[in-house]
Amino acid sequence: MHALIVLAHPDSGSLSHGVAVQIAAGILAFDGANSFDIADLTDEAFDPRFSEADIAAHRRKAAPPADVAAEQARIDRADALVLVYPVYWWSMPALMKGWIDRVFANGWAYDDVPGSKVVKKLGHLRVHLVGIGGADVSTYERHGYLNAMRTQIDHGIFDYCGAHVVMSELFLDSDAGNAAAHIEAASCIGRNIFNFQGRCTASSAA
Repeated sequence: MHALIVLAHPDSGSLSHGVAVQIAAGILAFDGANSFDIADLTDEAFDPRFSEADIAAHRRKAAPPADVAAEQARIDRADALVLVYPVYWWSMPALMKGWIDRVFANGWAYDDVPGSKVVKKLGHLRVHLVGIGGADVSTYERHGYLNAMRTQIDHGIFDYCGAHVVMSELFLDSDAGNAAAHIEAASCIGRNIFNFQGRCTASSAA
């Protein structure tokens, strides 16, 4: 089994990087025959800007740009897709959102033909979402950010394409010395990534 771990954080020493690496380690610890690929969008200099070429592909007037096709192929090779990202303004960073904007394109992630019902094309894809935030869970609950993020990301993006969100977790209160607990939870996620039946949460995760 193979997992694609997509990471968006500019600091290689960040907790987001640590969580991604620990998920990868957990995958190998469960079964040495399993594999993973980490797509570090910052390190790989992925261009998140939705260009005229992307519009042409969306309108089915051209093939997807080469970098988009390469990312789609990466996902096609994976049995599980894991997104690891810091929470910026109660959502994912622009770099990761731009990756989704460009890669989860019409014709590959879904078929949107005028006059017809949208066809969801990613029903085979199992998705794990790990957001890392500095605020505590009470802040997210008090302002409705938990439901807002899940509506926007889990439902608005992945359900639209038919992808199954197996796990959607927020590792919160990361500014309050909870890094070790989050790393431990990340290892649990990795060990269970291909047969996820419960939750792997740090003590302060949502």
